[in-house]
Amino acid sequence: MTRDLHQTATGVLLPWAGLDRQHGPWPEGVEVQVWDGLTPGSEPAGDVLARVGLWVMPYAVPDAVNLLPKLTGLRAVQSLSAGVEKLLPLMPAGVTLHNGRGLHDASTAEHALGLILAAQRDLPQWVADQGAGRWEPHFTRSLADARVTIVGYGSIGAALERRLLACEADVVRVARRARPEEGVHAVADLPALLPETDIVVLVLPENPHTVGMFGAEELAALPDGALVVNVGRGRTLDTGALLAETRSGRLRAALDVTDPEPLPAGHPLRHAPGVLLTPHVAGGSAAFRPRAERLIIEQVRRFAAGEPLHHIFPRD
Repeated sequence: MTRDLHQTATGVLLPWAGLDRQHGPWPEGVEVQVWDGLTPGSEPAGDVLARVGLWVMPYAVPDAVNLLPKLTGLRAVQSLSAGVEKLLPLMPAGVTLHNGRGLHDASTAEHALGLILAAQRDLPQWVADQGAGRWEPHFTRSLADARVTIVGYGSIGAALERRLLACEADVVRVARRARPEEGVHAVADLPALLPETDIVVLVLPENPHTVGMFGAEELAALPDGALVVNVGRGRTLDTGALLAETRSGRLRAALDVTDPEPLPAGHPLRHAPGVLLTPHVAGGSAAFRPRAERLIIEQVRRFAAGEPLHHIFPRD
């Protein structure tokens, strides 16, 4: 079926039911349908899908994207993820893509802080000692007075910075380009910054500029005992180079994302000394759903009123 770029489809497809009961009635003239993407064959009928102009994609359901060809009247897609680089090439001509900027800031920042504190204060060791019945106290590292370099300083980095400052850490901001007025260094400054870094936190999206960006050279620039934290995308960090540094005991790591992902059961990262792993769950906390609901309500209201939607993701 040919997509009509001048259509006026007013239907909205949402992943959750009952939002109108919690937040008030939908705008007049908007036809709301629900599809959570979890049950194969459960999507609305084809004529209903053809009337959908705004689709809010189910969160963390990779196969949901297969519905796109059936949404022939589509004008806008709202993702509930912040990172949408892989979705962008799949968008039909004339369809705008909007990301979930801000929805995961608090969750990801607190998870990153939790990983840092767990690694700095040896919490995995204390958990193992608890199970083994050991009582062997020792001094640990601290977050207070540590220099933390955030690579990929955006809204999540800013949320993490606020929490780090509360823990009396020294924070260094790094982004792709320098923003001197905000005290943000450029990625090109990393060779000078990393030797003075105790903890480096990667909050990078995945794109051609960032894949493998943090590799053997960057890891080698870190001082002995430094902690590498990744809560962005797994492929931005060179797994082989990280394994070489952690197996030797020179560096430590706390990772919520990995390459490959999911991490195979027998992968050497699972057994490398000083490595703490969580299964890509930084954004998945109780804070997410209420924030996502508020964004959906606002986007549907704007869509019905013919107003520009928030958080458009550029195609270039």
